[in-house]
Amino acid sequence: MRTDREPGEIFGPRMSLFADVLSVGVAVAVVSLPLLTVPAALSTACEVLRGVRDGRPVTARRFLGGLRRRLRSGDVAAGLVALAGLALLLVDLALVPAGLPGGPALGLVVAAVGVCAAVVGLRACARPESAVDWPAAVRGAAHDAVRDPGGSALVVLAVLTAALCAWMLLPLAFLVPGLLALALTAIDVRGERGATGPTGATGATGATGATEVTGTRGKEVAPQEGV
Repeated sequence: MRTDREPGEIFGPRMSLFADVLSVGVAVAVVSLPLLTVPAALSTACEVLRGVRDGRPVTARRFLGGLRRRLRSGDVAAGLVALAGLALLLVDLALVPAGLPGGPALGLVVAAVGVCAAVVGLRACARPESAVDWPAAVRGAAHDAVRDPGGSALVVLAVLTAALCAWMLLPLAFLVPGLLALALTAIDVRGERGATGPTGATGATGATGATEVTGTRGKEVAPQEGV
């Protein structure tokens, strides 16, 4: 993302990003009205916001182009799975106060499963693989959820914050999806940096030779005679 201010630009690049997030939020809210298109719309928003890091501006053309590529049978299936899971969760929670044996414990288990499924689904929307292969995106998101529990906690916090903002002021409900997409994108980028960053270096030297391990792939340097 650029950090300099263009001639005649009033607010600067950071305020421009904020305005882009709000416009993306409105676009996602409108596209998500059929409900089946929620995963595709959120995935497109994450892709568009991710492009800001590479200097690609957020435009309606980019958003609509990405959305057009995502409106496939796989994206409709992803929407159906999300709606079915949400409906099943609500039905199970509605049966908890009906006096079933072990109802409170069942409610806790169902709520925990629902939260885990929501975290994986949202993290899958932020992954680049969601543009072409939802199963691969879900598998990667599940791996990220286990490997990066801090990021998963941030996803839950982002959802709660978005829900609170929408509850406090209803018109914000049309802007919240953009803020949620920005949070998901930032969490995914954070995970990428953690996975590709250097893991440290270790070395051992002796009279007969030395072996050095550097980088993330454990690259070995040929033994050298000690001095």
